[in-house]
Amino acid sequence: MLKPLAALTATVLAALALLTSTSCRPTSGITQLELVRRTQELADSVAAGDQAPWKKYYADDCMYFDEKGRSLDKTALLADVAPLPAGYAGAIKVVRAKSHIEGELAVLSYDMDESETVFGQTMTARYHATDTWMRRNRQWQIIASQVLRYYEDPAPGKVDLSRLSKYAGKYELAPGNTLTVSSDGKLLHRQRGEHPAEILIPEATDIFFRQGVEGRILFRFAADGTVDALIDRRNNEDILWRKIK
Repeated sequence: MLKPLAALTATVLAALALLTSTSCRPTSGITQLELVRRTQELADSVAAGDQAPWKKYYADDCMYFDEKGRSLDKTALLADVAPLPAGYAGAIKVVRAKSHIEGELAVLSYDMDESETVFGQTMTARYHATDTWMRRNRQWQIIASQVLRYYEDPAPGKVDLSRLSKYAGKYELAPGNTLTVSSDGKLLHRQRGEHPAEILIPEATDIFFRQGVEGRILFRFAADGTVDALIDRRNNEDILWRKIK
């Protein structure tokens, strides 16, 4: 009867030893909660220009692509982290995070809701970022980041209703490729081919935009005071539509 009992005791002791040994080993894993905590720490340091978290969490060989289209190495990235000017204040909240964590790699994708106060006036902006974290030398650091800015429509402006009739007409990009601008006296509409008509929202004199569409529609006036072209401006590049009637 003693042999089975001894065997059972040995098994239990071995299991306890394995459990104790395992619990003492350093873990290489990281959680989404911890990634978000670190990312919020980075965001909180921006307004104060505190470079310490950026030095800590970004790898020396990191690649950083920002919303302005710049490609920065760590040296350039740290140089870009500076305190806001006097009269400015701001805060960034990391929200809507998603992650994929596997082995020594972790990808965190999230939005950043930014609010900034400039001498008492408040502005807001939204960004989307994706960070790739890697564990090297027992340390998790970001090796690549990409930030994009969500497009937001500009604030509508006032329009001189008496000018709407001047914009109306048919415009041609190439033979057989035309669009029509029409007005009901209060609103301006743009229609291309058989597509539904879209409202052109005024931003400033002779400058309009379409809801949810990045870019501007400008009307060009000739020397005689009549509109001779519609300019479709996107990313600071122009496509010219000539007015044909």
